[in-house]
Amino acid sequence: QVQLVESGGGLVQPGGSLRLSCAASGIIFRIYVMAWYRQAPGKQRELVATITSGGSTNLAESVKGRFTISRENAKNTVYLQMNSLEPEDTAVYYCNAVLGRYNYWGQGTQVTVSS
Repeated sequence: QVQLVESGGGLVQPGGSLRLSCAASGIIFRIYVMAWYRQAPGKQRELVATITSGGSTNLAESVKGRFTISRENAKNTVYLQMNSLEPEDTAVYYCNAVLGRYNYWGQGTQVTVSS
């Protein structure tokens, strides 16, 4: 059974930082492309960041320079370091694992940026 379990969300003030974690089980983690998506209220889910099995990363323009995605294959975990958070970053953040036709999602973790 595949499980992706996100953690690390919460309430933070503008300009603050959070680190999200996604622990995977039931897959050969190191060969999967991992990604973070987010969905704000009333908006479509959008891609935030991806990291390939080889460690190449890609970030949405809206988070470049503020967010970093990384992975630790020994722990089957992918991270999203979020700095200089803005109210516009408020959303439910989802972890995603993709390998060909295999596509798995976590349950999401809420991030709220507010003073």
